[in-house]
Amino acid sequence: MNQEVFAALAEALERGQEVALVTIVAAHGSTPQRVGAKMLVYPDGRTVGTIGGGCYENDAFWKAREAITKRRPLNVKYELNDDFAQETGLVCGGQMEVFIEPVEASPDVYVFGAGHVGYFVAKLAHEVGFRVHVIDDREKFASSERFGEGIDVIVDNIPQWLTTHTLPATAYAVIVTRGHTHDLDALRALSAAPLRYLGLIGSKAKVRRIYDALIEEGTSQEALQAVHAPIGLDIGAITPQEIAVSIVAELIAAKHGKISDPRVAAVSLRWEGALRK
Repeated sequence: MNQEVFAALAEALERGQEVALVTIVAAHGSTPQRVGAKMLVYPDGRTVGTIGGGCYENDAFWKAREAITKRRPLNVKYELNDDFAQETGLVCGGQMEVFIEPVEASPDVYVFGAGHVGYFVAKLAHEVGFRVHVIDDREKFASSERFGEGIDVIVDNIPQWLTTHTLPATAYAVIVTRGHTHDLDALRALSAAPLRYLGLIGSKAKVRRIYDALIEEGTSQEALQAVHAPIGLDIGAITPQEIAVSIVAELIAAKHGKISDPRVAAVSLRWEGALRK
């Protein structure tokens, strides 16, 4: 049974899907499955394998879906006593402990812009384990020779490329193009996409001008609230290398759920403003 689970897990990772692996890590007394039994849970509710059935498996199933959403592992203990057996129809007793682990492939980061900042973002993101794609229309900057092995480099007009490519919902997008107009074009195409992370480089004044232009065109404020802008953690970065460190640090923080969704922060600010009135 576990071979089937491992095969499904490998296939999910190959496709870039998020899943959760549920494993019995301890069992005492009479339990329906032994230590090592596994179940794979998909976000849409599909499962492969079993940890024994019954209501505790159902509970682990829902906790697994929660782990996928929050991207945090869980350790859960079940007491299979007489009341539990009567409720579930299982003839068993004892204790069982399961470990629920969210699993995802190395996340994809799309770097829009192959200039100095984009170059260092791509190199550093690749070093820390992201699968990196760089898109720019300038062959001089967007070249495999310049970025080296392991980084996917695409020479194309950014807004045109975005019209024919849909980024996965688990993707991270970094907008660091060579100018205001190109940043605007990229954000226009990406603002409505359901991405794990979307960041825009620039000063607060520049970001405000881009937002104003997009809102005037019809982009919703809610969509723009999901953008991390100005991009990167506030570490006082000045050089392209330092800016790249601040951006990749924010990507890592987003990956591990260590920074808030900008939309949540915006709602909090609105509530604070309402309470002050």
